[in-house]
Formats: sequence, structure tokens, C-alpha cells
Amino acid sequence: MTGPDGTTATGPLAGRTVLVPRSTDGPDPLVIALHAAGAEPLVVPLIQTVPPLDPTELDDVLLALEVGYYGWVAVTSAAAVPVLVDRAEETGHTLAGLLDGVRVAAVGGSTARALREAGVRVDLVPVGRSSAAALLAAWPPAGEEPERVLLPLGDLAAPTMAEGLEARGWPVDVVETYRTVPGPAPEPEVHDAYAAGRVGAVLLTSGSTARNLLAMLGAPPPGTLVCCIGESTAAEARRAGLPVHAVADDQTPGGLVAALARAAAARPDPDPVAAHPAAPGDAPAAAPRAADPDGDHA
Repeated sequence: MTGPDGTTATGPLAGRTVLVPRSTDGPDPLVIALHAAGAEPLVVPLIQTVPPLDPTELDDVLLALEVGYYGWVAVTSAAAVPVLVDRAEETGHTLAGLLDGVRVAAVGGSTARALREAGVRVDLVPVGRSSAAALLAAWPPAGEEPERVLLPLGDLAAPTMAEGLEARGWPVDVVETYRTVPGPAPEPEVHDAYAAGRVGAVLLTSGSTARNLLAMLGAPPPGTLVCCIGESTAAEARRAGLPVHAVADDQTPGGLVAALARAAAARPDPDPVAAHPAAPGDAPAAAPRAADPDGDHA
């Protein structure tokens, strides 16, 4: 198998085509990590994120940021960042400018990186797992007069963060920042390669990617490994009837690929059909921004 530079690919995932359930506007760390492990990434956006149907409420809270109404903003998915950037620009501001003087928390490294790329200073990132529970564990105690916290969430986000902060005495406002919708229908060549077992593994980065995998491509063939970014996603996958062969210990692109590599090592002789890359015209064209909005995060 040859890598993107034309050389023979080596690594723990050499010879495997791996379905990536999202597309990004720029370089995707998950795709990069797969190439480094010798795999052939096949980008099939199972989900995509889009702005809210009516951005009025979001625009209102951005104006409230400008006048100092909020002391904290907690971002629990990188998918929120481009929407916040776009709406800030629509109101004649930059996101970095609106958050100047506001403390900013990110659920994990990928979200923190997206914020920093937008010029935003990040004050709090939990160590270890990227989850609302981890962020809550790292959150400072509320003082006598705690500042108000803004949570820009997706429409499928669980109430974990809001309920946890409120239970600790923090006043919280939640604003819907993006919606999660199914990605475009996969190309027929992708369907054929998947059904024939030429896709050796599938990565799942949220519960919605698990559900949409079944809706858009069907159940994976017996030889296809299924690897989940975290326990929340794994639980959703199992509830949907999917097998789960591996769960990442570290909710990062590198952690997800490492978990897949361990599962592949436990099955050293993949089905011969699955050992050949799918090559359905290579990866399909990128869809609108895709993310991991309603479960664990990479």
C-alpha cells in the first residue's frame, strides 16, 4: 500500500482503509494520525454542523458578551467555534475581541486549538479525558457572587455541563450555537466498498455518527473494526446495535488511532478483501463543517 507521498506505507494500520466520519475545513488531525499509522483514510461525512435556523438569540448573547454580562464562556465542542466566529463578524466584531476580558474554558485539546486559531485566549482546559465531566472537575469553585457562565452548545448536547455548574452555584445561560444534521449521501462507490468489506475499520466520534452509519451505510461487515472516541459514543453505538471493537482511552485523534491500532493488532490477519484500500475516487469532496457534537470529542 502506498502513502500520500507515493512511498510504501508502513505502520500498525498499513493495508487498512479507515472510514473517517467527518470532514474539516483545514487539515484534519485525525486524517494526519491515520496516515502516520500507515492507514488509508476514507472521509465520509456522516454528520455535518450548520448554524441555527434563527441566529437572533446567539447574536443577542454575543452582544451581552460585549458589555461584560458574562464572566465565563465554556466551549464543549470545536464545532461551535466557526459559528461563533461567523456570527461575531456578522455583528461587526471578532470573536477574540468579544472574549477579551472573559475567561474561556475548552472541553479538551481539539476545542482549545480551534479557539486559539481564532485568536482566543483559553484559560481552562482539563487534563486527560475531553468530556463535560472532566471540565466540571477542573472548574473552580463558585465565590460569594459567581459570574454568569455562557454555554454555546449544539442542539444535541447533553445537559451535563449546565446542570453541573448550576449545582455548584454558578448562574448559567445556554444558547443553541449549531445544529447537527446528516451528511450528504455517500457516493455509490463508497457503498460498494463498505458492503464488500474493503473498508477495514470505521471510526465513530459521536453518537450521531454511530446512528448515521447505520442509516447511511448499514451494519458493518464482520471483518470491519469499529472504534469509538469514548465511552459515551461506545454506549450509543451499542444501543444502535453496532459492535464496538475498541474505545479510545484518550479522547484525541491520536488516542482514537492508537485504540484502533491495538484492535487491529489483536486481529493481525484481516479479511483479504478488507486489506485493500477502497479507492472510491479517493475521499469524497468535503461537506460543510462536520464535528463530534453530542458525545465524546476528538
